[in-house]
Amino acid sequence: MSDTLCPVSGFINVNKEEGVSSAKEVAVVKRLIGVPCGHLGTLDPMASGVLPVACGNATRLFDYFLAKRKRYVAEFTFGFTTDTLDTTGTVTGECDKIPSEEEIKGALPALTGDILQVPPAYSAKNVNGVRSYMLARSGVQAELPPKQVSVGEFSLLGRVNENTFRFVIECGGGTYIRSLAHDLASSLGTLAAMSALCRTESGGFKIEDSVKTQDLSCENIMSFLIPVDGVLPYPKVKLSLFDEKRYVNGLPVRLDLAEGKYRVYRADGSFYGVGEGDGTILRSRLKLC
Repeated sequence: MSDTLCPVSGFINVNKEEGVSSAKEVAVVKRLIGVPCGHLGTLDPMASGVLPVACGNATRLFDYFLAKRKRYVAEFTFGFTTDTLDTTGTVTGECDKIPSEEEIKGALPALTGDILQVPPAYSAKNVNGVRSYMLARSGVQAELPPKQVSVGEFSLLGRVNENTFRFVIECGGGTYIRSLAHDLASSLGTLAAMSALCRTESGGFKIEDSVKTQDLSCENIMSFLIPVDGVLPYPKVKLSLFDEKRYVNGLPVRLDLAEGKYRVYRADGSFYGVGEGDGTILRSRLKLC
């Protein structure tokens, strides 16, 4: 076995509770597991569902998961809108038009694919070094430029009640579901706000495999820790003892590998980190253990 002891490192696939901040859920995991933690993509307090929490060295993988695909079940309520584009905000407009299911289905294709989306004023976008939501709270109207986002699926599940409809949305990182509610309503000549949101999948983490923080304890949390290499979508490469000695000292090793990223393992089979090959050379990109 390797003489290098790997510290606690991995992921807890948290099922975030509605009404609780993402930061609070992370704090629970951090207290129980005893190492630095961070989440891979925040959820608003009103939202629930998959919140992957990186523990220990796994926090170094934030950029690797930033652009991962996500899946949601969302509810939009028509007939009004708010300053936050969801039902936690202050109502800023009302109307009588409630679209039919047929009208909604007809409008969805235009909001699928690579589209331009204006982020909500109440968002974490930076405006001259200041978070947009801080400007909005102080009454400053900041103009946020539209951003291209990717929506792979936007389908209607059905009607919840007279004014509310439920949707399935699959999208890339940086997509605001609240803005989709606004844009869908606008295309139909009406108003809407997001009234419920559940993230069912995020970069390979699925809700059926998640755990609520209320069910975690110091005694059982390690049984829910997902190893880092178990969620990285890269091919595996195992180093020889000779190559390992060079590689762990930051030197490239000659390997006949296709271009791309790899999960790199030591000669004894233990996981080391992420490497990148260029066709002939493998270089270390991220030490994780």
